[in-house]
Amino acid sequence: MQQQFDSWIRSLVRWFGYVPNRDLSGWILLIISIIGGVLATFLLVQVTRLILRRSYEPALALLRSYLRAAFYFWLPSLFFLIGTNLQSDRFLRRHPVADKTAEILFLLTSTWLALRLLKVAELLLVRSYDISSDANLSGRKFVTQVQFFRRIISTLVVLVSFSLLLLNFQGSRKVGVSVLTSAGIVSVLVGFAAQKSLGNLLAGIQIAFSQQIRLDDAVVVENEWGRVEEINLTNVVVRLWDRRRLILPITYFVETPFQNWTRSDATITGAILLYLDYNTPLEAIREKAKALVEADPLWNEQVFVVQVTDTTPTSMVVRILVSANDAPSAFDLRCHIREAVIAFLRDEHPESLPQSRILLPEHSQTTGIAQSGDVPDTDAQNLSS
Repeated sequence: MQQQFDSWIRSLVRWFGYVPNRDLSGWILLIISIIGGVLATFLLVQVTRLILRRSYEPALALLRSYLRAAFYFWLPSLFFLIGTNLQSDRFLRRHPVADKTAEILFLLTSTWLALRLLKVAELLLVRSYDISSDANLSGRKFVTQVQFFRRIISTLVVLVSFSLLLLNFQGSRKVGVSVLTSAGIVSVLVGFAAQKSLGNLLAGIQIAFSQQIRLDDAVVVENEWGRVEEINLTNVVVRLWDRRRLILPITYFVETPFQNWTRSDATITGAILLYLDYNTPLEAIREKAKALVEADPLWNEQVFVVQVTDTTPTSMVVRILVSANDAPSAFDLRCHIREAVIAFLRDEHPESLPQSRILLPEHSQTTGIAQSGDVPDTDAQNLSS
């Protein structure tokens, strides 16, 4: 094909009375291959746009959104590589930079395209799962595993691409071969250089299979309540209740005890503590609290208890237990019931609110004390009054 193209170019330029350089046809072939790749990319993009206008396909829309930039460079680099492979050996010996450039460009753009394809595959796999719901435990488990393995495969793709890139250079070819073939030596070097990172990676694999945490799990770590927002290869990002982010090494969830409020079930029981006077009518509180809980849509109808759980010298502790479908609902439900019960006691039974009592001695006893000389007469009169 190269010889036919050379003769066609020579015939064309002789027609205009000019004898070209012997390598001119080779460069023209490369330029035409690049232009052909650009035109093919443009046509594919336009066809995709027309299809989406007529009937919206979510998968095709994701491909267009995530692959468009990478595809603009990958297809011309593929045509450029094909053009160099069609060249004669004489042209490649005279211009080895063209061959090397084509291989490097194709390798880089292919790596970029592969990483974007992995992202699209992840989105297609998890698009039908709603991880915002605490009850969707299996969905959050699947999404966590898919994201983790996508990051693992992306790391391997970058490592292999970097090794193949080194093989294209004579000076670093031995390094590229060692990266690909000497896995034992590389693992030893990585183990010494990044022991903590390797430990985090192994901990991440353990978490992906054992499911100690999942995306959007409600956890208590470092005395802070929050939700798991990201699970990366080496760290976990927890979104706290006040929108702060707590970033922890992934080994924290393997080595340190923590609370997971949505491990197997999102429902939770909340406690409302009231410090009330001993004159409090408990049955009235039970009836009022039950009416309030039954009227609140946040209650899941599983747990409701009113009990006196403790006493102090000046008051008794009344505990109201209520349950809800998740931690935020339980918190709001507790606030609603606490406010309503306090308002009920203040308006209907004000004697139930905590009081401090001082018992004064009887008048006769006070007079006797005054006569005995233990208390001055003025103080005795003040006390009796």
